[in-house]
Amino acid sequence: MRLLAEQPTITVPAIVSKVSDLIGHTPLFELIRARNGARILLKLESTNPTGSAKIRMARQMLDEAEQGGSLRLAGRVIESTSGNTGMGLALLSAERGYRFTAVVDRHASKDKLRAMQAFGAELVYVSEGDSLATADREALAERMAADDPNSIWTEQHNNPANGDGYRTLARELRDALGERIEYLVGAVGTGGSLFGTARELRATGPAPRVVGVEPVGSIAFGGKGGTYYQSGTGTPPGAEIGALVDYALLDEGIKVTDTVAFNTARYIARKKSLLVGGSAGGVIWCALKMLDALPADSTLVVLVCDGGEKYLDTVFDDDWMRERDLLDGAVARELDPIFAGAA
Repeated sequence: MRLLAEQPTITVPAIVSKVSDLIGHTPLFELIRARNGARILLKLESTNPTGSAKIRMARQMLDEAEQGGSLRLAGRVIESTSGNTGMGLALLSAERGYRFTAVVDRHASKDKLRAMQAFGAELVYVSEGDSLATADREALAERMAADDPNSIWTEQHNNPANGDGYRTLARELRDALGERIEYLVGAVGTGGSLFGTARELRATGPAPRVVGVEPVGSIAFGGKGGTYYQSGTGTPPGAEIGALVDYALLDEGIKVTDTVAFNTARYIARKKSLLVGGSAGGVIWCALKMLDALPADSTLVVLVCDGGEKYLDTVFDDDWMRERDLLDGAVARELDPIFAGAA
């Protein structure tokens, strides 16, 4: 194990010349502190360019492809994406002079799709309905890359660079908190953000207890698969569980319904004036339910991988929620006593 003193301090430049220089250095927000001093901190990745943690791994995937020689000048980048990875790749491809093709379905947030197009991305749809089509997307992305010798498929679900991209996130946590990171809670989609961060934390100090969260309907933690509305997270039936989902690093896996996730996000907007994404709502719910059992003066870090601004037409829209029978006042009634009992 390397000593914390050996880790370089991450410095924030006063002036940058590229948008990608703004990646990282994201803030920690204290959501709540228990009477015994235990606290829940949110790592707010929404302050990254494109408003998501996934631009970290998008940068790493392109860096390693360039270094390995598979991505060449004026080449084409192809990825199957539900939005946030695609936004990161679209921004970085525009900055570096590559063409970017996003293979998408209509389950993705319209704002994410429009943002990719704003950076010059080509969108290729695999389905007309609004259901999640991860397996179909990936199959098409693979075929497209095979047919174009000047292109690469970044293959985020199985690309080790995905996890490597979150080493900087872990180092930011160490710089801010030192050894006092007893718990790490995050969503599990590709597995890159949670397990990439956890692996680097283990390499640089005491290992936190790692809790993964996925939607009910996702299959990474077992159980019957089904449909769900949470975007950019989980493994739907028919899709392969990504190679980055590292069960050896996972201490506990929890499933959260769309209703709980979305109503928690809405509650946090009203309670703390903070907009978080729909799946982040589910992660925060799990963290809050853990608060009473946290040891005195311990720190639980939640990876909040994107903000709520992309979900104003869905999670934060009463009509959209009502049409899908997702509005539920019981969530607020469960969360109110937690905040009322805080320090």
